[in-house]
Amino acid sequence: MFQDNAIPNLQTDKLDIPSLQKCQPKISEHPPRILLLYGSLRERSFSRLVIEESARLLQSMGAEVRIFNPEGLPQTDMADDQHPKVQELRSLMIWSEGQVWCSPERHGSMSSIFKSQIDWIPLNVGGVRPTQGKTLAVMQVCGGSQSFNVVNQLRILGRWMRMVTIPNQSSVAKAFLEFDDNNRMKPSPYYNRIVDVMEELMKFTLLLRGSKDYFVDRYSERVESAEQLSQRVNQASI
Repeated sequence: MFQDNAIPNLQTDKLDIPSLQKCQPKISEHPPRILLLYGSLRERSFSRLVIEESARLLQSMGAEVRIFNPEGLPQTDMADDQHPKVQELRSLMIWSEGQVWCSPERHGSMSSIFKSQIDWIPLNVGGVRPTQGKTLAVMQVCGGSQSFNVVNQLRILGRWMRMVTIPNQSSVAKAFLEFDDNNRMKPSPYYNRIVDVMEELMKFTLLLRGSKDYFVDRYSERVESAEQLSQRVNQASI
């Protein structure tokens, strides 16, 4: 196609030529590890109830699940990263292979409780990005009619954190009508959609977890020195 095939700006020794063989995942024998986050501290938090329903579904599909309780997590810049709740959250981030995020919609956006959890996750911990390559499912609960503001925002966050956000998502309208007196979700199209999302998350997690490091490996970072990369992503200097 091109008469001149020279690419003078390319460091050829740093270039990876993708192949199907390189994309094959390494087999992991342990159950998929899924972390679930919610965005409200109310006693009857519907984002928490959706997360609990999701956790039950994931367990039934063979996953190991953990739910982070944001109660007691300080606002960013109000404590250092040695705070026990911050350490707990970061440890779970590293432990997980996939995640589920669910926030209520407040003033057309995610709640401050949810965003605070994300803000405590640094771009790197010891030179390792704690979220890159992990799978992500996004969901929201609404007090009124159905909206997709929050899931759209969560997708932006997931992309920024270099996570593999699955195509499916869930938005539960008038969530206060969707749970019974035992705080279990009633049968409905909303419930069915959550089942869809959890099935899809499991499929993507099983497919990608063994090769996630390869899929998020970047030429631009391979040509950087470790010192240059650390300076670029060091949040303490921002």
